[in-house]
Amino acid sequence: MPSFVARRKKPELVLPAQATPHETLALSDVDDAIDLRFLQPAIEFFRAVDIDIDDHGLGRPATAAKVVKAALAKALVHYYPLAGRLREAAGGKLAVECTGEGVVFVEAEADVSMDELGKPSPLPPYPCVEELLCEVGDPRVVLGVPLFFMQVTQLRCGGFVIGLHICHNIADGYGTTQFLKCIADLARTGGDASQIVLPVWNREILTARIPPHINPEFVGFLQRLGSKGDDVMLSTPPEEMVVRFFLFGPEDIAALRSHHAPAHLSPPATSFELLTAVMWRCRTVALGYEHHQRVGLMFSMNVRGGGKRHGLVPHGFYGNALFYPVADTTAGELSGNPLGYTLGLIREAKRNMTDDNMESMVDFMASLHGRPPLTIDKMYEVSDMKWIGQEALDFRWAKRVGGGLPMVGDISFDSVSCHMRCKNGKGQDVIVINMILPGPAMDKFEKEIAVWVCNGQDEK
Repeated sequence: MPSFVARRKKPELVLPAQATPHETLALSDVDDAIDLRFLQPAIEFFRAVDIDIDDHGLGRPATAAKVVKAALAKALVHYYPLAGRLREAAGGKLAVECTGEGVVFVEAEADVSMDELGKPSPLPPYPCVEELLCEVGDPRVVLGVPLFFMQVTQLRCGGFVIGLHICHNIADGYGTTQFLKCIADLARTGGDASQIVLPVWNREILTARIPPHINPEFVGFLQRLGSKGDDVMLSTPPEEMVVRFFLFGPEDIAALRSHHAPAHLSPPATSFELLTAVMWRCRTVALGYEHHQRVGLMFSMNVRGGGKRHGLVPHGFYGNALFYPVADTTAGELSGNPLGYTLGLIREAKRNMTDDNMESMVDFMASLHGRPPLTIDKMYEVSDMKWIGQEALDFRWAKRVGGGLPMVGDISFDSVSCHMRCKNGKGQDVIVINMILPGPAMDKFEKEIAVWVCNGQDEK
């Protein structure tokens, strides 16, 4: 891996390009979750391409940063809450004070080419990722600080890297990508706002009912919160945790599906279902849970376009619109049954996320207000980031070639496994999944996952 140091200019505040409303906006009860009070890092890689001058008189700029900075200012006119600051309103609930104070922008250069970072595209763990992200202080402090940080690093080859942090209370992965696409579209068209997706706030559609109605299964779940039990994941010091990234190519997924997924399963298992089932099983074995102990899986499910009492979550909504189905079983049942058993648990959890259960989950999340961050005994958390729209990030003079969520700094507060898409050395689309485990458990996990993949390929 290459080693380099980014030459950064001084951070500056970028304000909206025009005057914006000064108002206070409430977050939804999904946004307000204590577990989302952090600055989420992300990184996107763009390779320079040769182009002709377009109808706007635009060619490839000498440096990307100035163009991106100007587009960012224009995007903030539409996404003006991001230029404000989070405050605690009455009762401790979060609200955005739309002050127009701006976001942090850093221009940087690095004497490295895109091919040196990875060919055809960089794969995690990204080299020198700390050099591609600007300083944000403590990422768990979100009150009274900028809600968005961006560093644009110009590479020797003409390509560039966008490293960012965004307050997770304001936007989920889909919303963040929508904001980045707005910036790219404005940069590509010279500021033509007719080409962007107009943002929608509408956080009230994901607000608890009065009176609330929490379904019985969530009441039981509530009783488990805060219990560390004897879970090694919750008792291991952060410095003893290890991060690894696991890549699954088309052959790996085909082998797993062909030799481990039930042939009668209809529709066939998705790659997310298949890989989540395998990773959950291997993780459970690696952590050495006793057969009688209950283990859980919690995964994110995007509900954009899903039913709500106030209508559909609208196009352009950039808040948190993710719900979290839960599957539950014992460690013995999980490891002792065929993979079809685990896939069935995942599908049942999906089916249970009905409109009524979504309403109940909003009520449930509101009931957690004022509690400390969630600790859930023996729970594996997974998020699918493959389809949040990053492939639509197009500057015309630079094309996205990869990116995702880097693991940087103190990872102990964010142990979610994320499914991301990348390209391997053959140019094939692959799925990469991060895993965080104590050191000894990671050694065992790597052996377990290798058995699953190799067994399928050997039989093939």
